[in-house]
Amino acid sequence: MSVFGIGNPLLDISSEVQSALLEKYDLKNGNAILAEDKHLPLYAELEKEYPVSYIAGGSAQNTMRVCQWFLQKENAVTYVGSVGTDAYADTMHKEATKGGMRVFYHKDTAATGTCAVLISDGDRSLVANLSAANNYQQSHFETEEVQAALKSADVAYFAGFFLTVSPPTALALAKDCAANKRTLAINLAAPFIVQFFKDPLMDVFAYADWVFGNETEWAAFGEVQGWGSDLPTIGKKAAALPSTSGSGSRIVVITQGKEPTLVIRGDEVVAYPVIPLEPSQIVDVNGAGDSFVGGFLSELCQGKDDAHCIAAAKHAANLIIQQSGCTFPSANPGYTFAAPEAKTL
Repeated sequence: MSVFGIGNPLLDISSEVQSALLEKYDLKNGNAILAEDKHLPLYAELEKEYPVSYIAGGSAQNTMRVCQWFLQKENAVTYVGSVGTDAYADTMHKEATKGGMRVFYHKDTAATGTCAVLISDGDRSLVANLSAANNYQQSHFETEEVQAALKSADVAYFAGFFLTVSPPTALALAKDCAANKRTLAINLAAPFIVQFFKDPLMDVFAYADWVFGNETEWAAFGEVQGWGSDLPTIGKKAAALPSTSGSGSRIVVITQGKEPTLVIRGDEVVAYPVIPLEPSQIVDVNGAGDSFVGGFLSELCQGKDDAHCIAAAKHAANLIIQQSGCTFPSANPGYTFAAPEAKTL
């Protein structure tokens, strides 16, 4: 019952803001972008002008924190990435390890990466300045302590964002999982990963046992592959691509916001309904997709079936969107498993 994750650790600087701030920096709600030069003053302005919260973020780190919170066992989850040697790194470490997660950060000369999380009208705009997170070294992955953590893991995970940083490390992790029959889960992460990092994505795709993504990301995947826009068709074709993973097969998971989640094995497409919420209950959708995967992996690493994994995933996403940022109570009260009313399409 152990999970290993690697990614781009970012200290989220999160606050509710006025729409004027988004307009000032040419930002849009519901979007996630990498910072350009024009966005760099945003971080200092956010800290100066707004009450902010600091959260250990970055897509994969969010997922690993949620997974750890579900498992409630010290060091059940290990997370690896690159940070600086500054106060932001100290804050990141403190926040990341609160729930018992173990972290091995590569220490870089660049500043710790940050992500401005601008919450407005119940949605969010993310502006990531990778900085040190962009400088992860494969030599750190090969260190004794990191390799020992990987060796003990049942499941390994990374999001597509990591492919912008160190494709050789991602591929080394994928090959290790296949060689040692360790489950590998990956996440498409964003349409731009599918569109502009196609080659490194497809290099690791062959080794993945589970591939997660939302409807927009999978639609982009289908477009790049020339498969059209029908999500079940895209999922079936993606699941059928050649596999060199330890299991020799691949399962595709497509989330669709309020619409049912699709789990695709071979030619079978099963739709699982979401947990309904009133609009007034939704505080912040930031981290919903990351937390979905975190809940899912917490059951997957215990060998649970799809229904249990989906139930935990939806419970996690449901909980997180009722919080500000990817945050949760210090203790997990647990949840009652009820098999979702799945429908085979």
